[in-house]
Amino acid sequence: MSPRIAVVGAGIGGLTLGIALQRAGVTVDLYERADELREVGAAVALSANGTRELYRLGVGDALDRVSTQPTELVYRDGRTGERIAAHPGGADYRARFGAPYWGIHRVDLQQTLAGAVDRAHLHLGRTVTGVVDDGDGATITLHDGTTVTADVVVGADGVHSVVRDHVCGPGNGPVYSGTSAFRGLVERSDLPSLPDPLAIQFWAGPDAHLLHYPMGGAARGDDTINFFAVLRGPEQWGDTQHRGEHADRGAGARDAGHLGNLEVPAGELLAAFAGWHPAVREMLAAVDQSPRWPLLSQPPLIRWTRGRVVLIGDACHAMLPHHGQGANQSIEDAVVLAHLLTSADPDTALDAYPRRRRARTRAVARSAWETGTLLHLPDDDVDGLKVRDARFESYLDANAWVHEYTATTTEEVA
Repeated sequence: MSPRIAVVGAGIGGLTLGIALQRAGVTVDLYERADELREVGAAVALSANGTRELYRLGVGDALDRVSTQPTELVYRDGRTGERIAAHPGGADYRARFGAPYWGIHRVDLQQTLAGAVDRAHLHLGRTVTGVVDDGDGATITLHDGTTVTADVVVGADGVHSVVRDHVCGPGNGPVYSGTSAFRGLVERSDLPSLPDPLAIQFWAGPDAHLLHYPMGGAARGDDTINFFAVLRGPEQWGDTQHRGEHADRGAGARDAGHLGNLEVPAGELLAAFAGWHPAVREMLAAVDQSPRWPLLSQPPLIRWTRGRVVLIGDACHAMLPHHGQGANQSIEDAVVLAHLLTSADPDTALDAYPRRRRARTRAVARSAWETGTLLHLPDDDVDGLKVRDARFESYLDANAWVHEYTATTTEEVA
């Protein structure tokens, strides 16, 4: 008899897990605190290691219609606009890695994934407030006091995970990285100075960088460009002080609840990019300034499971966005966990799962942190800038291990 699975969170990882399990005939219920899947205004970049799995699960064609495939990956000097390095996208990327690179509205992604899940088992407006391990199963408590018992409970509830507190104990959450970001969506017609508007581009400079890429797709009828502007600082966010990569885990995690977004004075973002290329300033000025977001990174967790409770995605390995791998790693987690749960008994599957995923997610997170450092080098670090440019020139070859990875496997559970 197949196990009964309860998934806490219906984000990208939770929905992907739900689709994979339902396709294998496993009973799975998803509990999502939001009343509807409506994350309008946010964007997601999906690389081949994620999109190949979405095709395998039968939702690739639908997502392709509402996505854009960037023509290139371009690294530029933020002030001069000079192209430091470029790598092929579009059909060339797809031919190399066997699946596309997409820019997509998060709401389109979530709603497409939700449409592939049996809606009778997708429970919106249901906040999980606690988890209890029952030995041969686990029980979740909902906000109205009702309880649900399953053979396995999966925490797919993001960086401020309630389920992680059960698995690891409080004080083991993400830490502030010492960098923060603003985001926005701009119509291409509002960006007359922008070179290569259909490419995904990084503009690098001292203590800041700008990332942007096209999204939306012909079926959606838009020419939207998503941008993500990152600044070094502030040194302290709320009660949490930046202490370096994954240092002083307790200090960062204790104050995880204080790591919300900040409203800052109008013009602060544009002022931080004074002297940058006109296309950069044009993009940042084209829309109202967003709140400022803290960028968080999860120190490596000792535990990913406790009894019949297990974590996936940002709940266990939140990472900086400089490789665009957060959503992709959640998809990989979901596919691997689904395979294990349908190949072995729950205890064997949950024992094998961290061994399959821990080393890879740590390597991706470490690489994303290193990339963020390279993007923010000062002008007087001449040797560092030479290393940066060489790394950018070799990016796609050096990081092929990220993009060519196939999470699906017929390997036996060990």
